[in-house]
Amino acid sequence: MDNQYPCTMKKLIISAIAALALVSCGTFNEARLINGGLKAAQAASISNEQIQAYVQQSVAQLDAQNTVLPATNAYSKRLAKIVKDFNQIGDTPLNFKVYKTDEVNAFACADGSVRVYTGLMDLMNDEEVLGVIGHEIGHVYLQHSLKAYKNALLTSAALDAIASTGNVASVLSDSILGQLGEAMVSAKHSRKQETAADDFGYDFLKALGHNPWHMAYAFEKLLGASSGGSAQASRVAEMFSSHPNTQARIERVAQKATAEGIQKPAR
Repeated sequence: MDNQYPCTMKKLIISAIAALALVSCGTFNEARLINGGLKAAQAASISNEQIQAYVQQSVAQLDAQNTVLPATNAYSKRLAKIVKDFNQIGDTPLNFKVYKTDEVNAFACADGSVRVYTGLMDLMNDEEVLGVIGHEIGHVYLQHSLKAYKNALLTSAALDAIASTGNVASVLSDSILGQLGEAMVSAKHSRKQETAADDFGYDFLKALGHNPWHMAYAFEKLLGASSGGSAQASRVAEMFSSHPNTQARIERVAQKATAEGIQKPAR
């Protein structure tokens, strides 16, 4: 193997060494610094399959920490009806669950787990919920979710846990999985990635025979939910702080649909 690390690897190793130096309490420990670099290099070599295994552990913990509604619940039945026309994206099988919470959110994970909050379902009709789901699974299909999780893995205490055993399949503690799960729910994708996921969601609706104007309507409702001074509005606004301007997203969808001659559906 060439002894020149790629630029990103160099940065990762340098960061790990710097972090270890800061917590050394003034004691220089060369072996510790070298070990830090080796741990960074080892963790960076984790395969996508191994990351998926950690994602599944994080999702299992998220499900345990939230109120997951049973299949017999009205919300679960409604979601099952909304997603009845598809069960995978690319080569990734999808599984859907509803979290009982007033929060307005939904997220999709690299392993195909999609979680929709009752707060979002209360705010939107079925077509709009489908548009949000299309956007979220766009992040999965485009591997944004996988990359975000790997980044969280490499910058968390998981780095030490993995390296301490020399085994990337090591079992992570509940606290570490909790950190990774939270990072997964509130992943900050780049604006470019968000735009790409919007495009995916738009095409996703069309491919399923649904009117893509509903994506614009979903964004309008999210924009409304982020307005005002309530704690809920603040959470929604924070959730979308890394996204492109919501009004611009609405206009972009509207322009595309208009250019394609797609009529606005009744609300």
